[in-house]
Amino acid sequence: MEHENELKLINMSDVEVTEVKWLWKPYIPIGKITIIQGDPGEGKTTMILAIASAMTTGDVLPLSKEALECSNVIYQTAEDGLSDTIKPRLLAAGADCTKVIVIDESHKELTLSDKRIEEAIIETNAQLLIIDPLQAYLGSGVDMHRANEIRPIFKNLSNVAERTGCAIVIIGHMNKAGGTKGLYRGLGSIDITAAARSVLLVGRVRADPSIRVMAQIKSSLAPEGKKVAFKLDEENGFAWIGEYDIELDELLGAGSTESVLKRAEKLIKEVLDDGAKASDYVVEKAKEKQISQRTLKTAKKNLEVKSIKTKEGWKWQL
Repeated sequence: MEHENELKLINMSDVEVTEVKWLWKPYIPIGKITIIQGDPGEGKTTMILAIASAMTTGDVLPLSKEALECSNVIYQTAEDGLSDTIKPRLLAAGADCTKVIVIDESHKELTLSDKRIEEAIIETNAQLLIIDPLQAYLGSGVDMHRANEIRPIFKNLSNVAERTGCAIVIIGHMNKAGGTKGLYRGLGSIDITAAARSVLLVGRVRADPSIRVMAQIKSSLAPEGKKVAFKLDEENGFAWIGEYDIELDELLGAGSTESVLKRAEKLIKEVLDDGAKASDYVVEKAKEKQISQRTLKTAKKNLEVKSIKTKEGWKWQL
């Protein structure tokens, strides 16, 4: 016991510098925890299965220039049937199902603290582990709202990810606290999102519910990535769209599309109140207010703003 409590110090001069490795830069780091959260039915599971499928075939993900390293994936789900839901989705996504492994829970349910997680990663040499959803794998005696219970679980899981070099992605549902910052809408203690190096939010575009958008709301290891959209409907299934311009408020439901548009219109009126301004200047002001170009263009059209070509370049004028 005394040996366990013996003081040990680490001198930073002895620490070897290493580079962060990525499964999908900057969204999913290798050897770290990533959380994907969103309301039920928004397409989180379908999206992560598309990513997993790409892993099994060495495909290229949106906004990425390099193909993924073809590797095994471990997928644990407590919400969907393997035979009637998960495998059909994997096949539809073109996955090599020989590279998708599931830890058998028929005799004992799995939890995030289970040693079988690390054993399975090592035995299969999996580069990606998916837990879907978080709430089902905490364990029956764990209160997800208590930081003192959550912290050691995620500390251990982070260590497993680092030791094995496996990217661990956890799917989580969101609470209904409208108007709240995205990071604080995940269910449970804020220590859950604090343990993740990347947090991704999935929501649907209200103007076209078949379009879903993934937005990075936390990135501890690189600048936040651009928003990525995918289309999901019964007729055509899943398909990546690519980069997408939308306000985070619209995905969170914190403010209606109309209110965001009103802010854009107000900004244009204020900027152009004393005369024409360079279009680039207006766009830059909109970025400062976190107003997307898509919304800005709609506001410009509503206000009948004119585009004038001058010697200095294009300008906007009311």
